[in-house]
Amino acid sequence: MKTESSSSVVEFLEKVPLLHRLTSSSLKKIAQVLVFKRYERGDYVVGRDEEEMEGVYFILEGQAQVLGPVGEENCSEFFLKPFDYFGRGIFGNVYAVDVVAVSQLTCLLLTCDHCHLLETKPICDLDNQRSLLERILGFTLPNAPALGKVFGGQFVAQGLAAASKTVEFMKLVHSLHAYFLLSGDTNSKDFNLNMLLLASTLLFSSESSLAVPIIYEVSRLRDGNNFATRRVDARQKGKTIFTLFASFQREQQGFDHLESNMPHMLPPETLVPRDEMLQRRMTDHLIPRYYRNKVATQYTAPLPIDIRFCEPNYSTEERKSPSRLKYWFKARGELSDDQALHRCVVAFASDLMYAFISSDPHRKKGMSAVPVSLDHSMWFHRPLRADDWLLFVMVNLTASQSRGLATGEMFNRKGELVVSLKQEALLKETVTSNPILDSKL
Repeated sequence: MKTESSSSVVEFLEKVPLLHRLTSSSLKKIAQVLVFKRYERGDYVVGRDEEEMEGVYFILEGQAQVLGPVGEENCSEFFLKPFDYFGRGIFGNVYAVDVVAVSQLTCLLLTCDHCHLLETKPICDLDNQRSLLERILGFTLPNAPALGKVFGGQFVAQGLAAASKTVEFMKLVHSLHAYFLLSGDTNSKDFNLNMLLLASTLLFSSESSLAVPIIYEVSRLRDGNNFATRRVDARQKGKTIFTLFASFQREQQGFDHLESNMPHMLPPETLVPRDEMLQRRMTDHLIPRYYRNKVATQYTAPLPIDIRFCEPNYSTEERKSPSRLKYWFKARGELSDDQALHRCVVAFASDLMYAFISSDPHRKKGMSAVPVSLDHSMWFHRPLRADDWLLFVMVNLTASQSRGLATGEMFNRKGELVVSLKQEALLKETVTSNPILDSKL
């Protein structure tokens, strides 16, 4: 763009919520290809009768109005001002909507042929299996600082991985029960598990050059012919922040039947990926501005888990919805044949959205709530592959005394029940965040 200096344009782009997740080098590339667009008051920037939007618009000066749902045209959330954005988006989705200039308006347009510059690189390197495995078993979610805690699935997966390393390879975890005691320091990222043998316990340290390490101490509670039991205590800054009990069993032949039936759902290949849904929410101007900005600032990069919702819902978090959810998921990339690894990956994925369904029936306008996992239980019934599609069916059974109880089932594509789960979560509206390592209770 030649009408403004490159540095001033980059400074402007740095303040656009949609672009907070991009690097400075990406913003410089975007600045070089932006096009100036000027409109007079009353001009249509985008009309619903147009076959296709030109790209993504960033408002530099002036104001515009989204002609939203009937009765909400004058809502302040549908007035756009500098640093707001709207348009076609990365995936080419088009919304039937009008955007009209309500004053002299100047926009910067990123045309469709350059929208690929908005994409972020996946957290995991799909061409590097080792990197994928290490990151699935030990990285902090990109928006963890906003939540004020280390992701719960990370604790479960790392704790299970540490326990599995102390059991003979013929025995696999068949059940685990975990308790989240304190919030972990979110600076603890990019973990590598290192083992130290100390008498009857094993210590696994998740180390980082940038952070206080989390130490996983594994205690051998039992080693029998067919079963083994382990306790894992995760410690940080001298405090126990997480505890896990896991039982392992040698493969044995016995009775086999199945009463739980997998619900009939569309195959995952036909469903929209979660990341694409989030991108749509960022650019759908029929969604209130504050919510689009919230999604844009929290979303940084695709997860190492591919998620496809069976019944996609594009509404905001301010509307009540049923306390149940169904989605397909699998690890990105191909994993080795180590069954212990696959169960650790499934443990990681099991806590991604589990707690949130407990608060869905209570959502309302202006409400902000982040459920916190209190305890988490899993039972592994049959061999599984975490790099093949699994259907996760979950429902919240009840909520009372600020706690919600959810149950879940995971099925493979054959319809076999492979994992059963239960979790209790703390349900409270968001208040001022507590210091790290404060008790959840």
